[in-house]
Amino acid sequence: MQNPTSIEPISVEKARRPNILLITADQWRGDCLSAVGHACVKTPEIDALAREGTLFRQHYAGAAPCSPARATLYTGLYQMNHRVCRNGSPLDARFDNLALAARRAGYDPTLFGYTDTAPDPRGMDAADPHLTTYEGVLPGFTARQLLPEHERQWLSWLRSRGHANAVRRDIHTPVGAEAGEISDAAPAYSSDETQTAFLAGEFIRWMGEQDRPWFAHVSFLRPHPPFSVPAPFNRMYKPDDGPAFARAENREAEQEAHPYLAYAMPLSDKGSFIHGAQGPLSAWSSEDFAAIRAIYYGMISEVDAQLGRIWQALKDAGAWDDTLVVFTSDHAEMAGDHWTLGKGGFFDGSYHIPLIIRDPANGAAGRIVDDFTSAADIFPTLCARLGIEPKNGLDGRSLMPFIMGGRAEGWRDAIFWEFDFRDIAKGEAERHFGLRSNECNLAVIRDDRFKYVHFTALPPQLFNLSDDPMELDDVAADPAYAAIRLEYAEKLLSLRARHLDQTLAYTELTEKGPVTRRPR
Repeated sequence: MQNPTSIEPISVEKARRPNILLITADQWRGDCLSAVGHACVKTPEIDALAREGTLFRQHYAGAAPCSPARATLYTGLYQMNHRVCRNGSPLDARFDNLALAARRAGYDPTLFGYTDTAPDPRGMDAADPHLTTYEGVLPGFTARQLLPEHERQWLSWLRSRGHANAVRRDIHTPVGAEAGEISDAAPAYSSDETQTAFLAGEFIRWMGEQDRPWFAHVSFLRPHPPFSVPAPFNRMYKPDDGPAFARAENREAEQEAHPYLAYAMPLSDKGSFIHGAQGPLSAWSSEDFAAIRAIYYGMISEVDAQLGRIWQALKDAGAWDDTLVVFTSDHAEMAGDHWTLGKGGFFDGSYHIPLIIRDPANGAAGRIVDDFTSAADIFPTLCARLGIEPKNGLDGRSLMPFIMGGRAEGWRDAIFWEFDFRDIAKGEAERHFGLRSNECNLAVIRDDRFKYVHFTALPPQLFNLSDDPMELDDVAADPAYAAIRLEYAEKLLSLRARHLDQTLAYTELTEKGPVTRRPR
């Protein structure tokens, strides 16, 4: 993998600065698009965007869960450099990000939703309430409509529409179902009243107020749990729809596959996925996971419908051909694979995410890219498109050569991500494994042939993806794979060496003053 540390110059349309619309849909799996041939999920509006833009089939998050993943998306840095290790880890104020860079380009970047950015506490008063939550706003954004996970703004909006009971998040419980029950019944709110519809409407209203090029980040919560969705999406898919689950024969076999799984899987709680549910995830059956996945698919189609509403509003406003659209996610969702839900760990199901970029001024319409791309590439792509120089070294690379129909020289031949399972507040992982916090982490390097998982202080893993695409057979201890394991460990070591923070490493003080030379 190469490590360019500057933004490749791109010849772009200069007559008018484009509008920038960055859309994230939280916890969306990269295989859940009909445009990539999913077995049942239908996403006609995203497919329409892909036909006019570039679809990146092998796009991956840089970390999980939300805060670490979004830190990579927003800063263009791997977790090894931005050091947002978990939800609640502050983002160091010294790092540049896409909102600050957009301001330098003359935009007022405006947020709809959330960024899950914990502020740097240094220089802040200890009593500042912003230090009591990880759901802060990325520096540089103007927040037009916040919608963090408590959803109070949306609940207030629902009450204004006659839903007197929209006081707490238990409004997600389907009508007629018991709290915590897995049900394909619909909640009390309609498909025009979802959180997605609320944010889409707020963005469309704001867009109508603009009289100059704009930059908007619409950050949708869905299809993040709780798993519940109104009609017609609640019964759009059946539990037996979709591909076979990627998982071992039973939950016990899955947990026995690695010490990390034996630790993490029992900690998963039902209430994180179905509102009001109690008890461990292990109490749910194979049929329960299938029912939940069908609801998850419906939530994806619900978001897709609201994206169509946004596309039409852009066209009605005459802004469609002036707007660069980026659609992606922060991380993905296991959706029952490996007998689990949510995100984290090392399986592809948590990290393979969608990416479509439509640039009407420069894009090659309908292009599909099979090269490995990273969430770290979004920030440098916007920098290249807008002619902005980042203020620190970046780990990602601009995707503009792909968007313009070509291919970047020396592109990466593998993808890399990280996961940190430290527990600073309670120390549970540290006590369980007898490790220091800085030993509770893993890094993954993956290409089309093999996937190597390096734990700092636990046994490594190696999967032969050609023969084992579901990641069920760890061959790291097999002597026949010893040379391959060493090869991928060396690749990972070299990657980390190339991507150490380069902010000042390309500057040297000489008798003539500072000289900076960043390789292209």
